[in-house]
Amino acid sequence: MPVITLLTDFGLADSYAGEVKGAILSLHPAAPIVDLTHLVPAGSVASGAYLLGRACLRFPVGSVHLAVVDPGVGTARAAIAFRAHGHAFVGPDNGLFTELFGGLEDDVIALDVPAHAAPTFHGRDVFGPAAARLLMGYPPSALGHPLGRAPMALPQLAPFHDGPVLVGEVIHVDGFGTLVTNIPAMSVPPEASIWYHATSIGPMHRTFADVPTGELLALEGSGGRLEVAVRDGSAASRLGAGLGSEVRVRPPDSPAGAMRG
Repeated sequence: MPVITLLTDFGLADSYAGEVKGAILSLHPAAPIVDLTHLVPAGSVASGAYLLGRACLRFPVGSVHLAVVDPGVGTARAAIAFRAHGHAFVGPDNGLFTELFGGLEDDVIALDVPAHAAPTFHGRDVFGPAAARLLMGYPPSALGHPLGRAPMALPQLAPFHDGPVLVGEVIHVDGFGTLVTNIPAMSVPPEASIWYHATSIGPMHRTFADVPTGELLALEGSGGRLEVAVRDGSAASRLGAGLGSEVRVRPPDSPAGAMRG
């Protein structure tokens, strides 16, 4: 059965996530709602985009995904809804849906914003009702008008080459302190070494138990990205790394000078 999923940076201390659910249930009392997470780092669109992209298609076809990481709420940024990959999506047009646009099925719709909507809480007053209607069978086109341009995407989601070295960045730090990068694991050559500034993480491993407790390692995470971890510890704390931190992949035959910078 299709569901509505919620992903936000609202946290758990306030009533915000509950109010969004209330707006949904007021229109669709039987709506099944699943919390993906409400602990996206505040304002981190890149983290939200990664988490949404890796999780949303695990749900039944026809599900609706409401995502709100929206530092520009109340500004001229559009509120959007669209269908992609057999699912529906609703949230701010700020790059949060970057990983889903490859499967667009129709026009991206700019939602009509009700006059009563609080300019600081579109999650409750715009996106929640729109998600309920999408699950009820409304097409996105019934909720607004075509956006008329390409939706916003995040350019920093793409790693780049500095000579032979593949350069990426941390786009998410999970609850274990593991650093999730924007580098697809399949892009890491065999025997390549992973570096954080002057610290060598070493080659890719298969799983955490491949190294002793307390040791740094690189591995392919369950989302298909290169991750940097500490077995039974926190790579974020060990390295002093966080969102936007640079991670480099050095091929085995690249010169040492390629790691400078």
